[in-house]
Amino acid sequence: MTFRLKELRKKRNISQLKLAIDLNMNQNTISRYENLEREADYSTLIKFADYFGVSLDYLLGRTDEEN
Repeated sequence: MTFRLKELRKKRNISQLKLAIDLNMNQNTISRYENLEREADYSTLIKFADYFGVSLDYLLGRTDEEN
């Protein structure tokens, strides 16, 4: 599975801490999502997609089209 969270975050120069604060999450949780140690639930996936302005399919690596 390709999960593009880390790629999107780095591309936009956003730290794990800033993302965690912006989405009211823990930085450790963001790290675990990025390292595929934990899977995000649907509502969290939607938060990430909305935050970065991309589709869920792009976030999950199902397409190369951001929207």
